[in-house]
Amino acid sequence: MTSLPHTRADEHFGSWAADHLSPTYPERAAWGTAQPLRAWQQEALEQYFRTEPRDFLAAATPGAGKTTFALRLASELLRRGAVHRITVVAPTEHLKQQWADAAHKAGIRLDPDFSNGDGDYPRQFHGVVVTYAQVAARAAVHERITRSAPSLVILDEVHHAGDALSWGEAVLEAFGPATRRLSLTGTPFRSDTAPIPFVEYVRDERGIRTSRTDYAYGYDAALRDSVVRPVLFMAYAGTMQWRTSMGDEMKATLGHGDTKDITNGAWRTALDPGGEWIQQVLRSADVRLTHVRHTVPDAGGLVIATDQAQARQYASLLHSITGQEPTVVLSDDAGASDRIGAFAQGQQRWMVAVRMVSEGVDVPRLAVGVYATNSSTPLFFAQVVGRFVRSRKRGEVATMFLPSVPPLLALAAELERQRDHALDREQDDDQLLDDDLMAAAEQGDREDREAAPFTWEPLESSATFDRVLFGDAEFGQLVEPASEEELDFIGIPGLLDAEEVSDLLKRRHARQAARIRDRPPNQEAPEPLYRNMREERQLLNSLVAIVAKRRGEAHALVHAESRRICGGPPVAQASLQQLRDRIHYLRRVVDRR
Repeated sequence: MTSLPHTRADEHFGSWAADHLSPTYPERAAWGTAQPLRAWQQEALEQYFRTEPRDFLAAATPGAGKTTFALRLASELLRRGAVHRITVVAPTEHLKQQWADAAHKAGIRLDPDFSNGDGDYPRQFHGVVVTYAQVAARAAVHERITRSAPSLVILDEVHHAGDALSWGEAVLEAFGPATRRLSLTGTPFRSDTAPIPFVEYVRDERGIRTSRTDYAYGYDAALRDSVVRPVLFMAYAGTMQWRTSMGDEMKATLGHGDTKDITNGAWRTALDPGGEWIQQVLRSADVRLTHVRHTVPDAGGLVIATDQAQARQYASLLHSITGQEPTVVLSDDAGASDRIGAFAQGQQRWMVAVRMVSEGVDVPRLAVGVYATNSSTPLFFAQVVGRFVRSRKRGEVATMFLPSVPPLLALAAELERQRDHALDREQDDDQLLDDDLMAAAEQGDREDREAAPFTWEPLESSATFDRVLFGDAEFGQLVEPASEEELDFIGIPGLLDAEEVSDLLKRRHARQAARIRDRPPNQEAPEPLYRNMREERQLLNSLVAIVAKRRGEAHALVHAESRRICGGPPVAQASLQQLRDRIHYLRRVVDRR
């Protein structure tokens, strides 16, 4: 195979074909960009070429231009003759094509159709783009290619090399002989403790081994540089009611500080396509998209669903709301990549996907998102938000609609936080719910399924607008959807700078508070006492059942314990406050598990 033609030795790395690759490929260059490279890309390249290390880890927020940086570095290493072959390893099949197209713009020819069975790639290419799964399937093939000539390996979203022990071992085997390795990440590292190949770990002051990044460009810095969009998080609460697999009817308010079991049940109920909560949130999100399209005519929306069945049902709901058929992207569909590409270049309002659009896929016109999934890890959340922050022109604002549950609100509030990968951990990551634990809680164990007389069933849900999160501030208060107060926030313009967003939210918050304050008192009669008592007894009995099951005790013993600790008569004679005291006590017991 041939290498790229060399240019004059006195030319620097910003002087050849890669100069013509837009920092925001596949869209036009960022506004006011006088130089082909953004400041962070130039700084990172200069840092790399000061020492030219064998391994280099660059962490840059989604939308900042990691692909441009990597291809510029690759082009210079090829020009200098430091490497003659390039292998890019990407997380998904769709990203293989995306990398190859971007490399073509930079004058680098990469083959995205390479198969392990080919053994090698045609001489007219400079290298290949493969997936981590492809490497894991036949690591020896890629090791042979790596050894055949001085090679640069670009590991895109390198945390995927730790998805399975066999994957990490395969990456080490295949690319251990590489002359240079560039690792890229745009999201928080994995929440588990599997070491990531070619990443250096150092002990911090507590002795915890933490990944060391050679160059980091976080969301907060990118926002200050106007490289990415500001993100508004629209949180929606509401009342949820469901039946557990043991037949208990539960009722809870989404967003209250309940136990994990109750939070999971309320969250799951909210996402049920047959319930009012998700239907109202989709309607509000579409209203938001309409307002954004007044100033950004091609703006699109994306709904991230938990599974394929819900994705199809959400698409049906959007069709009835908008009168337009949304694009549906399912991971096992052979035409998914083509549909993503067509949506990216088109004018359609909505796309619905499960996980395929969660990482690395560039659809720069996405401006409104609905987080309709129960995934709660920092990694996945950041991947989803990353689909919306890519900026095309100054002032574009991204908006995410999400359930008002503590794990997601915590992640939204810490969007600007820089995370590293820790190999040692004393407790659960950031006290957030874990996806596997949530799945297990939904399914129950084998004994539960055999003994359960009922099937878990969502019964009823309603939505209320809760608040807006922007940076580390919160705005607004509980109001009914489709009200003037909700429109104050979802109707803000789609083109605003970060400072303008903050100022406008403060004014809208003050206006909403004044309007609510001046409203005549609600003359509706309060709920009858017996209804409140009935609901509190149901909740108390459900918590007693949870504690009794975990301890292997009779329900009566748990009732007696709560009565002894909190005081008062038996449940049938207890006052409303006495019932609530026992509920509070049992919630603490459940949370201590």
